[in-house]
Amino acid sequence: MTASSPATPAEDNDINLEEFETKHRSSPMLNRIVFALSIFLAVAHIYINTIGTLPELWVSAFHFAGFGTLCALLIPAHPKWRDSKLAIIMDGVIVAALIAMVLYIVFFEDALYARGVTFNTGDWIVSSVAVLLALELIRRTSGWFIPFLIVVALTYVVLWGSWLGGAFAFPGLSVETLLYRSFFSTDGMFGSISRISWSFVFMFILFGAFLVKSGAGDFIIALSRSLASKMIGGPGFVAVLGSGLMGSVSGSSVANTVSTGVITIPLMRKAGFPARFAAGIEAAASTGGQLMPPVMGAGAFIMASYTQVSYVTIISVAAIPALLYFLSVGFFVRVEAKRSKVIATEEDSIAVSQVFKEGWHHIIPLGVLVALLIQGFTPTYAAGLSIIAVIVSSWLSKGHRMGPLAILDAMVQGAKNMSTTAVLLIGIGLVVNVISTTGVGNTFSLLITDWAGGSLFFTIILVAIASLVLGMGLPVTASYIVLGTLSAPAIFNLIAESQLIEMMAAGNLPEAASAVFMLVDPAAIGALAQGMSSADAAALLAQVPADFKGMLMDQALGAQSVAMILVTAHMIIFWLSQDSNVTPPVCLTAFAAAAIAKTPPMRTGMMAWKLAKGLYIVPLLMAYTPLIGGDAETLLRLTIFAIFGMYALVAAMEGYLENKLNILSRLAMVIASGLMLWPGLDLWIQAIGLAMFLAQFMIGNRSYKSELNQA
Repeated sequence: MTASSPATPAEDNDINLEEFETKHRSSPMLNRIVFALSIFLAVAHIYINTIGTLPELWVSAFHFAGFGTLCALLIPAHPKWRDSKLAIIMDGVIVAALIAMVLYIVFFEDALYARGVTFNTGDWIVSSVAVLLALELIRRTSGWFIPFLIVVALTYVVLWGSWLGGAFAFPGLSVETLLYRSFFSTDGMFGSISRISWSFVFMFILFGAFLVKSGAGDFIIALSRSLASKMIGGPGFVAVLGSGLMGSVSGSSVANTVSTGVITIPLMRKAGFPARFAAGIEAAASTGGQLMPPVMGAGAFIMASYTQVSYVTIISVAAIPALLYFLSVGFFVRVEAKRSKVIATEEDSIAVSQVFKEGWHHIIPLGVLVALLIQGFTPTYAAGLSIIAVIVSSWLSKGHRMGPLAILDAMVQGAKNMSTTAVLLIGIGLVVNVISTTGVGNTFSLLITDWAGGSLFFTIILVAIASLVLGMGLPVTASYIVLGTLSAPAIFNLIAESQLIEMMAAGNLPEAASAVFMLVDPAAIGALAQGMSSADAAALLAQVPADFKGMLMDQALGAQSVAMILVTAHMIIFWLSQDSNVTPPVCLTAFAAAAIAKTPPMRTGMMAWKLAKGLYIVPLLMAYTPLIGGDAETLLRLTIFAIFGMYALVAAMEGYLENKLNILSRLAMVIASGLMLWPGLDLWIQAIGLAMFLAQFMIGNRSYKSELNQA
């Protein structure tokens, strides 16, 4: 398709996704080995996730060994050693150790249990080497921060935890117990995080690789250009639409930036957008790709595992928040387009009907995926069948029919894309194991609640700060896993307790739930039936023993509401974990966009941070309103007022809404935004805020048209 051809080739910008993740070597023999290994890993994982019945510990060990081998072959210990014979020998030793590790688990695991879980020399050597291999491979792929974090966590268990006093004191475990839990049990390297990696994450990364190979990426860009070409600020909306749609496939913010940015950033600059703004929009929009169902950068799968809520439910409740985020970025585009007098540059774009005529078949695999998930198939099985749907539907295309070579290449790309993620998630499993073993997660949650004074708002601020600090060294998925383990209980408890207090104050507590208070204060039963002040309700709830609060929440709120509150807590943390993509000093997505736009990286990061304000506003809406799990009528009202409220906030921040705003007009937009976004206000108050915004919009629009006519 003509419209899908990049305006500026990727090679002209020196941007290539693989250069962000791997340092390829020049050996033809090595390349052939990598090619064959990638195909083997892809086929093996498809088998495991569809019809295979191997023990999970074996599969996790194989997963680590396979992708660890791929990382060792692709990424040298040091960039200067990429073709050093000594380095290749060292990598060969690593590969041999990885293979030996798998064989040891398969053949000697039963012997360990026969000895009563008492280590012999082989157990000591293999488990210790496995942990060291994880540290080295993660260092190669992600730098020093994560290995340092893992070492700190492991030594806390066996060494310095016993030196601490106060809440974080830990008596300690033996090194043997730590290695057993880290290597042989289903709590460490090969625990739930590893299972998510070799099942959900891999299958959807492979699905995305097949979609891209089939030409779906070109179709997405062409569709975005055709839909947005006639809009004010069209090229900017191409970035927003293209990154949103591409994110539903790739789930990676950097991949979004480098794949769509080479097209959208030159388009935006040609139309008249400032270069730094163009790069910032692409970075902010690409960050939203991890929020867009169905992939969500693997977050949906991890969230489903943590909350025990179905994957289909997770992606369904994530849709409206994702829509709000992309609209918030789009509002910045429209405001800047009006202010910069952006011209149309898409006169030659293909009509939407023509784009669909040439690429409608790309929708089939996504339709198959959604249909299978709705019918109750597991995500891995649905992804496997959807890969077949990609291949079959590509035969309806004239230019991207997938034959044997294209299928093999898609497998190779999927395996390569997975390699760094796999070893990272295996290593993060060690940290999660320490958190669960030592109880640090519960302690951290209690401390957050204490530091925030029981305030949900300040708790969210503390989690946002923690996510930013962790995000400087951890990728988004890993940051979410760590923070979710540490902070989700605190946010969950605060949201659930706030809803309980509202019910108690209104006298709406169910009779079965009221019975729990017989154990606390029998005299309060009468007051509960009549209602009380929020302060009295909070004081009464504080007297309920922790062991009974779970039962009280289930009886008062219902199991479905409790599940949605838990999803809300995790969704808030997942959203806040994205901010490191666009927040200096470490914001790889913004840096990638800056490289394409040739703008200063830090200043581009600041611009992207400003444009991605939805990352903070939407989580607050989740926390204080039923944006997650609300009924249809409530969601409709919340969505409408949230859309216009965020538009008013953008206008206030930018000082522009169809035309330039003076101080009083900007203040009016701040008030209008607050009236529409503030939770718990009556409908008529929110309507006043909407009326204020619409009035200013119409006044500005008339003024803008008048200026154009005079010009």
